Amino acid sequence: QVQLVESGGGLVQAGGSLRLSCAASRTVVTLNTMGWYRQAPGKQRELVARVNSISSHVYADYVKGRFTISRGNAKNTVDLQMNDLKPEYTADYYCDAAVRSAINLAQAGAYWGQGTQVTVSP
Repeated sequence: QVQLVESGGGLVQAGGSLRLSCAASRTVVTLNTMGWYRQAPGKQRELVARVNSISSHVYADYVKGRFTISRGNAKNTVDLQMNDLKPEYTADYYCDAAVRSAINLAQAGAYWGQGTQVTVSP
């Protein structure tokens, strides 16, 4: 069973930056696609960004130009650099992963982390 562990969340003021990281364990399989979703209180979970093994990526419109997703140097890791944060970005951020590629890069994978909280104060 693949285990995903997120880190890097926290409290930041509007306009600030955070870097989220996710690492997979308990697997020898290379994860093709990894990404990030977020869920704000009372709202559905939604895509933030995803990236595959050849660095093709997809971003939600609301983060384009602010967030950058990248595969880490270590195997089965993914980072999300978040700049110019806004209070409306406050949410729990979840890492996801898929072993195989999908036609739709935005399609969520089968594996999920426990989430890391991001709070952006005004």
